Amino acid sequence: MLAVVIFSGGQDSTTCLGWALNRFKDVKTITFGYGQRHEIEIAQAKKIADILGVESEFFEIDIFKKLQNSSLLESSSDINKPHPLNSSLPSSYVPNRNALMFTIAHAYAQKIGAKNLITGVCESDYSGYPDCQEDFVLSLENSLNLGSKENIKFHYPLMKLNKAETFKLALEEGVLELVIKESHTCYEGNRDRFFEWGFGCGKCPACLLRMRGWGEFKNLLDS
Repeated sequence: MLAVVIFSGGQDSTTCLGWALNRFKDVKTITFGYGQRHEIEIAQAKKIADILGVESEFFEIDIFKKLQNSSLLESSSDINKPHPLNSSLPSSYVPNRNALMFTIAHAYAQKIGAKNLITGVCESDYSGYPDCQEDFVLSLENSLNLGSKENIKFHYPLMKLNKAETFKLALEEGVLELVIKESHTCYEGNRDRFFEWGFGCGKCPACLLRMRGWGEFKNLLDS
């Protein structure tokens, strides 16, 4: 019953960490630094893991900084524009990021003998990232297990949930206060402004998605 949570320190992965702690006997987290402009999330991931008493592992991936193919990697880029390589995608999309992270996390799971890998990807409210869709995750799970003669199960409890439902799940799993006070989603790395839904700039796509979800979540509670 050992599980590894791919942990960014954001709303989704913090909710998933709470979900995992309520279902698995032993849980560890793995966090990645890849040159993201909101690198404050790395510090928040470590802080959240420490608060919950979870062992955390950190890996630095410098290849994405060298590619420089996403506004999420350049602090001066406009996060609201279309992606420079594919106008149908948001500029914050980092090509193959999830594929590489899942591959490393799968290798780490093999090393420690974990048979469960948890990720916070979501296709119903996923900011337009194609590598957050269920078909992709299932395909990668199958390929990685085939290539390693393993049977590591990918869990993605948020896949069909929107942000309001994710807030509701955080409440049910006992981590809502932690999500609001400690998780970080804002692409600008802003932790100077605090809103009722958490810290952020209040203007970037990640903040707007979280803000809208919070409003819908409050409506769910009132209904």
